[in-house]
Amino acid sequence: MSEKIETIGVLSSGGDAPGMNAAIRAVVRKAITNGVKVKGIRRGYLGLLSEDIYDMDRKSVSDIIQTGGTILGTARCLEFKEPEVQAKGAEICRKHGIDGLVVIGGDGSYRGAQALARNGINTIGVPGTIDLDIACTEYTIGFDTAINTAMQAIDKVRDTSSSHERCSIIEVMGRNAGYIALWSGVATGAEDILLPEKYDYNEQELINNIVKSRKRGKTHHIIINAEGIGHSTSMAKRIEAATGIETRATILGYLQRGGNPTCKDRYYASIMGAYAADILCAGKSNRVVAYKHGEFVDYDIEEALNMQKGIDEYQYEICKRLSQ
Repeated sequence: MSEKIETIGVLSSGGDAPGMNAAIRAVVRKAITNGVKVKGIRRGYLGLLSEDIYDMDRKSVSDIIQTGGTILGTARCLEFKEPEVQAKGAEICRKHGIDGLVVIGGDGSYRGAQALARNGINTIGVPGTIDLDIACTEYTIGFDTAINTAMQAIDKVRDTSSSHERCSIIEVMGRNAGYIALWSGVATGAEDILLPEKYDYNEQELINNIVKSRKRGKTHHIIINAEGIGHSTSMAKRIEAATGIETRATILGYLQRGGNPTCKDRYYASIMGAYAADILCAGKSNRVVAYKHGEFVDYDIEEALNMQKGIDEYQYEICKRLSQ
């Protein structure tokens, strides 16, 4: 590894998340403050391989903290899993004078960063994903904005669901993690919340809950369905056939990944980006920035990838009790 970092690169990889621009801005400005040059890499590892690399300065990141998405763009690059492609990526970094790299993304992005570290490029990962599915950290960039977007959408669907006396199944994102469903479901008082980590696919129980709610005089029934379970449209048809109650599915989709980031996402992303630049400039490598127990810390990438994360049992129990 290089003893002194003179130029760092920054890229965003995988799914975009509100707050990534705040992290990019912080990386660039903190690195420059530390006397280090910065190069932006467009379209993640795909852009690295095609050498879509440019010089960045303070002005490059002006007026971006409030915007969603990522000014660097992002793309998935399956070929970067191949050892020879990873070695090529490291050589391209050296060709452009990049001896350190900040990677903003999720677990898949970290594996790429880890591979570059093995090939001699100092790397630091920053957790950028709305899914909150990175085990080493209690916060990931974009999660707060995503749950607030989902919450507002669910509140709106509830209004029309009550007017038409419907059952509504609202599908939220999160891949195979249920955190967006859990948080937005509790925050909106949903009657049922289906999480990939907990759902037993007992649809009859859902049907029974809907019937009980209607007998108690409820004019709506909100079911939050996580992306990892999916099939909301077919589920709606089966529930309507079984209950006789009009049932509609709403898939919120990519609107959860966009929009102006919340204050929390802007603030935490800024601290994480600056922290990544600082530890990279200090000579650290193969690390992941995290937020744990109220502090910003860093872990070895291998350690971080081996950590396991699940839905907290107490929180899940509370979610079920409050919906009854």
